[in-house]
Amino acid sequence: ATSKMANDSFYLELSRSPIRFDPVSNVNNVFFDENNKQVFAVRSGGATGVVVKGPDAKTSINFRMEDKGSVISIKFSYDLKILAIQRCYKTVEFMNFGQPIDPVEYSQSCKGKTTKIIGFNWVAINEVVFITDHGLEYYQVIPEKKTLKSIKTYNVSVNWFVYLPESALLLLSSSTLGNVLHPYLFRAGQVFKLPKFEVDLPVVPKPPKLCLLERDVTMAQIYGQVYIIVLRHQPRGPGHASAEVVLYQLQKESPARKTNVLRLDMSGRFAVNIVDNLIVVHHQASKTSMIFDIRLAGETESDGYVTYHHPVLSPLPIKPFKLRVTGVPTVAGPEVKEINCELYSPNWIVFQPSIIIDAKLGCLWNVCLKLEPLVTMIPDKCRLMDFLLLRRDCKMVILSVCKQMLTPGRQCNLPTIASIFDKLNKVYRSYLEEEASYAQAVETAQARGTGTPKRPQRSQAVIDQSDMYTHVLSIFVDNKEIKYKFMVAVLVEYIRSLSQFQIPVQHYLYELVINTLVQNNCFYQLHQFLQYHVLSDSKPIACLMLSLESVYPPAHQLALDMLKRLSTANEEIIEVLLSKHQLLTALRFIRSVGIVDTVSARKFLEAAHATDDNMLFYTVFKFFEQRNLRLRGNPRFAPGEHCEQYISQFVMIFGEDALTPVLQ
Repeated sequence: ATSKMANDSFYLELSRSPIRFDPVSNVNNVFFDENNKQVFAVRSGGATGVVVKGPDAKTSINFRMEDKGSVISIKFSYDLKILAIQRCYKTVEFMNFGQPIDPVEYSQSCKGKTTKIIGFNWVAINEVVFITDHGLEYYQVIPEKKTLKSIKTYNVSVNWFVYLPESALLLLSSSTLGNVLHPYLFRAGQVFKLPKFEVDLPVVPKPPKLCLLERDVTMAQIYGQVYIIVLRHQPRGPGHASAEVVLYQLQKESPARKTNVLRLDMSGRFAVNIVDNLIVVHHQASKTSMIFDIRLAGETESDGYVTYHHPVLSPLPIKPFKLRVTGVPTVAGPEVKEINCELYSPNWIVFQPSIIIDAKLGCLWNVCLKLEPLVTMIPDKCRLMDFLLLRRDCKMVILSVCKQMLTPGRQCNLPTIASIFDKLNKVYRSYLEEEASYAQAVETAQARGTGTPKRPQRSQAVIDQSDMYTHVLSIFVDNKEIKYKFMVAVLVEYIRSLSQFQIPVQHYLYELVINTLVQNNCFYQLHQFLQYHVLSDSKPIACLMLSLESVYPPAHQLALDMLKRLSTANEEIIEVLLSKHQLLTALRFIRSVGIVDTVSARKFLEAAHATDDNMLFYTVFKFFEQRNLRLRGNPRFAPGEHCEQYISQFVMIFGEDALTPVLQ
């Protein structure tokens, strides 16, 4: 129990199987490529080997290369077929990685005698951009010719840059203070210059110098939008506020707009990750992390332009991590021991979206969110549900919260339960609408003979009726500790919520209500629910009601009324009445709905004969003789009606004279 409690006190953890690589040393340099998420361990300039570790086997490669001096940066193209290496500030070298590897390198120098390459990035399969102190140079790489072709050049003085691979977006810092930012978007062999914007600084030094540094700026996709995330350190001294994180949302036609401010209530060194659309801010001095959710209402205030956010929860450390290391060799093999990793180590380097690297330890982790502990950490269940609905892989956690809110001892009140049902069904409704419009688009595409449209990607979990029934409600009604009135109230509340969002209610939910009422002998309430259409008409419900006649006689009439209202259920009504030997009721019913001329006489005669009630058989036989007379002017049954067996039976019981005579 203690270890469970210990596990429940952290909402962030490091991935259980980190990527391990040779740590930084005198002979080993380590590089990270954010595009392919690969760690390069370069030993002796590559002469004694380059070990590349990626997220999977395909992206993990070992090779050697000639030592031509110390490496500044090293990155593979997206398809891993070309390796680019920067060893000086004037050129980048390229190596073709076919089968076999071509050891002959080719290079591209930057333009201008005084120009220096600050860094480079692959922006597409065979496209690379050099970022220089004079701007950017965009090239196409032609591996078969071992040459590069210039596509576009932009001139702007550059202090530093950041790159977002997911959006192929490059951000350059210019001006003396470094706070004028220029975004460039790379798409299909073209580069688009987006409007530049200025980041407001807390204080401007005199004389002016570089204030906005690369380490304080990052870019990320949050809820499908690109944001530039800026860490604002407030000036030191008494009375000064703590640091904050400012979000600028990228716009296509206008400069990036300041939209959100995250209040940190701390100062010192920070680093930012994005995990499941949450902004995670790590604070080194306190060795804690905070999570912010820009979609979550509650901890926010707004001045009409900017929304100010507080952390979703109090700052907490990342869950402690033990690393398995190989120790002293023994007779039985090398000794394996576990060591505690230093969390928030000064050696940590953070990369987007959720990567932490400790180069001295030789580990790369992903930061992961633990949803289960949050269930007890966020006491307000409505806010908890808002938070969970925005997360990936949250379905089972949401269902467990629903189960918990109905459990004795942890029960929520009915208004809270209703509110949570509404939150779930609002998402469920939007999912049904998306599915319907997708089905329509597929139909249109098929009719026009065009390609099948892409299915929309859902960011939110959907809790549908079958999930709710299987994992929550069916278990809930079996709980003997719960008062049946509360059970019925909850079930009716869920049905009300579904109806409010115009979601057709599945009959098994109605059956759950009916069975709960019947088990508790609440027939009057059941009668009312049916009369006032709390339980909608359906054939399965009508059949269930018919089966309840033995315990509640009026159920039979309620079922017949329901079937009559459905109007498409005449056949079922007749079948039910005949099976219960209620032949006179059945005859009255077919007369009342005007289908006397079309029903099967054989079916009625068979049912009448089966009752062993001769007078009933006589009445039914005479009813259909009269029908025949009216339809054909002849009381006899037509051969196609296959009633010969029952005519013989009638004659045997009542004699031939009892047959209606044929008029000549």
